[in-house]
Amino acid sequence: MVSLVTTLPKQGTASDQQVESWLAELGKQRPAGDVELLRDAIRIARAAHQGEPALDGFDLFLSLLHTVDTLNALKLDIEPLLAAMLSELPSHAPYDAADIERRFGPAVAAMLLQVSRIRELSASGTAQVDERGVEKLRRMLLGIANDVRAILVLLSKRLQLMRRLKRLPPELQRRIARETQLVHAPLANRLGVWQLKWELEDLCLRHLEPDQYVSLAQQLDGKRREREDFVADVKRRLGAGCASAGIPVDLSGRPKHIYSIWKKMKRKRVDFGQVLDVRAVRALVDTVPQCYEVLGIAHSLWRPIPGEFDDYIAHPKPNGYRSLHTAVVGDDGKPLEIQVRTREMHENAERGVAAHWRYKESAEQDKELERRIEWMRRWLEQQADETAAPDGIEEDAEFEARRIYVLSPQGKVVELPSGATAIDFAYAIHTSIGHRCRGSKVDGQIQPLAQPLVSGQKVEILTVKEGGPSRDWLNLHSGYLTTGRARNRVRQWFKQQDYDQHLSIGRASLDREVARLSVPRPDLDKLALRFNFKTNDDLLAAIGRGELSAIQVANAQLERAQPDLDEQADREIPEKLRRRTPSRAAGGAGQVVVEGIGDLLTQMAKCCKPVPYDDVVGYITRGRGVTVHRRDCSVVRKMDAANRARLVGVAWADTQRDSRFLVDIHVHACDRKGLLRDISSVFANAEIDVLGVNTQSDRRNERASMRFTAEVADMAQLSRVIDRLAQIPDVIDVRRQLS
Repeated sequence: MVSLVTTLPKQGTASDQQVESWLAELGKQRPAGDVELLRDAIRIARAAHQGEPALDGFDLFLSLLHTVDTLNALKLDIEPLLAAMLSELPSHAPYDAADIERRFGPAVAAMLLQVSRIRELSASGTAQVDERGVEKLRRMLLGIANDVRAILVLLSKRLQLMRRLKRLPPELQRRIARETQLVHAPLANRLGVWQLKWELEDLCLRHLEPDQYVSLAQQLDGKRREREDFVADVKRRLGAGCASAGIPVDLSGRPKHIYSIWKKMKRKRVDFGQVLDVRAVRALVDTVPQCYEVLGIAHSLWRPIPGEFDDYIAHPKPNGYRSLHTAVVGDDGKPLEIQVRTREMHENAERGVAAHWRYKESAEQDKELERRIEWMRRWLEQQADETAAPDGIEEDAEFEARRIYVLSPQGKVVELPSGATAIDFAYAIHTSIGHRCRGSKVDGQIQPLAQPLVSGQKVEILTVKEGGPSRDWLNLHSGYLTTGRARNRVRQWFKQQDYDQHLSIGRASLDREVARLSVPRPDLDKLALRFNFKTNDDLLAAIGRGELSAIQVANAQLERAQPDLDEQADREIPEKLRRRTPSRAAGGAGQVVVEGIGDLLTQMAKCCKPVPYDDVVGYITRGRGVTVHRRDCSVVRKMDAANRARLVGVAWADTQRDSRFLVDIHVHACDRKGLLRDISSVFANAEIDVLGVNTQSDRRNERASMRFTAEVADMAQLSRVIDRLAQIPDVIDVRRQLS
């Protein structure tokens, strides 16, 4: 138990004299200012609850004092004590939240709201959900508690109720005990508040399994105080033995509580007499050799029980737990368990991967939950250390929750990332609900769909019979969606709905781009596989949706194409044409690589003006290196057999840094004043040099035909400038022109 000795009365009510005597005891441990704040809170609570009974018939005011006494035994600061004292104020009380904040500070006011919310949710459907559902409920309660002390207030209040549970009807006793066993005791365990955990578990067993509880209590042979005195004597003798050996050691021990004994008997299917750690002592030392020295000292003081020694240092458990365990026979002839480990091992066992709650409560690992509990436990340990100077809990960004837990109207707990909205919640429930979502109610009030949810809220989705999501939901700046699941479901819906339209748009876009750039139509079968699409239609639909650009697909086949080597490629080339060894990584203005021969002096043909990554072929000239033509160039097609023998396979270099290529761009437009000026502005804004212009005007039809010879860096830049030229008013058609 947390507080075995108190000046508060056990029943009835507390007089002013008894309260003042109790406050005087607190004043020996706390600053006078804290005691005055608590006295003020007691004055408010007494006025609000004078003569009012609690749920169990116990005086409510006295119950609140016992709750504060429990929290004081945990060595917490004054704020949770104030929150506990004020936690039952009725809604019609003369003190509202603003008054509480003004008199006791914002932390106390916020803690009162959290305690109220946690109490309301802690009983949400624990009898109707499975263990996974209860686990989510526990996580939700931890998520609500922006201040860990609110959880401790809740646990202390629950302990007072459990201590007097026998006053209630049997059916209500079992319901409250079951709820405490599923929710409150595991929370105390995870936070490392062992004092609360042990007593809560014992009281739960007392009401859920009364026969077994009584049987075990009788077999324990003596009261808890007697067992604790025995453990204290063991610590004294073992400590003296370690001191004589010069080993610094920290000893702690406790008699094993009834619930833990019952659970071990049930898990291992053994009788009470076979449970050897009813009484246990733990020794913490600095080094591994000291662990074995302490073990030897223990065995010299008490007779070890054969077969009951486990060396988890040499052979750690699968979860990483390390320690020495031995069982010995005490002076009274009853077994005693002794554990020896280093402080590092203990830290890992308490807060590391070997922490008990992780392998006894849940097999699933949750790094976010572990991070949050680790912070809570570290903060509580810091609070218990009177020499520490803890920082303000509200200011520690490490404690900020990264997940939220909200409730459906049926009480189901749904886990979402922090910042999630009602639409994210809808898609987490069911895709159909997300598609048909048109509004939301949060705690019974209409709330905007883009407003982030917070832990503990009850969310109801307002839907229509038919319909689909809005495209605005996909806007990153709108704040409607946070989770990847919801965003993917919305994208998939639009993909399915607009598939035919996107297919038509994609096909037209690709045809237009192929015509504009004067490139061969790509092999869609190969490109569909390359871009991870199942069919050609899926590839075209992706172009229509804007997931791929038409220029990207139009040139993809050319970028990856490896020209077939000419049968004559390995013939002898004049030495004066050779410049350096072949390299696909070669860059420079218009560089290409002659496949299989060497990197030769090259130049772009003026007739067809190839641009990366046109399908090209090289022609070996007399004394001027290799001239690079498009494979479909009319000059190449008209070559006789003698000249064709001079063709050689070439490929574009992998990089084309600072490269410039000549292209002819044909513009067909309605003739008007200022047309040439507008076209020139497009070239100037794109930083493209125009080396030649040839224009013709048809006065009768008011049409203009223009041919521009320009320098571009690559096919992508060519595509962009063609698009911009096509957007000029009165321009009818723009495309790349070949010879």
